[in-house]
Amino acid sequence: MAKAFQTTTLNLLISLTFFFSFLILTTANDEYYNSVVQRKRQGFKREKLTHFHFYFHDTVSGKKPTNVKVAEAPTTNTSSTFFGMVAVLDDPLTVGPEPTSKQVGRAQGIVAATSQSDVGLLMTLNYIFTEGKYNGSSLSILGHNSILWALREMPVVGGTGLFRFARGYALAKTYMFNATSFDAIVEYDVYVLHY
Repeated sequence: MAKAFQTTTLNLLISLTFFFSFLILTTANDEYYNSVVQRKRQGFKREKLTHFHFYFHDTVSGKKPTNVKVAEAPTTNTSSTFFGMVAVLDDPLTVGPEPTSKQVGRAQGIVAATSQSDVGLLMTLNYIFTEGKYNGSSLSILGHNSILWALREMPVVGGTGLFRFARGYALAKTYMFNATSFDAIVEYDVYVLHY
């Protein structure tokens, strides 16, 4: 008898919670949920197109790698495409291809081998700029990178700081690849529309 009373009381409390939640949501004032924003008040003027050219240094080997494998599938080591491998990276972005060239930012994110038919990576990266006018701003890249192709294209899906509402694309070309260590230097041309 006591158990049935507890169950009935619990069901009543759950029903009342849902009812009041629904009541609150349906009577909420829409101005708190959304509103039209004037672009000028947010500092948005004319949209402009900016081109970046830099080199991405991906170091897998040595004492201080910038690309570290963090997970793999049981079949990754027997896969010709490394399918199932996941790595995190924090790669320097430089003005020139030399590792000693001036650093302008970092590429930080996650890459995963997601193709069973070619060596293709899902790249989720933030290009975080550390120099000049764009210091502290970032661009977000999300896309497929068939790393054995001569030229790859990935979308710019957003950004922060001076790149709020950014969109565009990144073109990647392998500048140097070491087949033994898997270290690479990749040349990037990034075109971004932003305010």
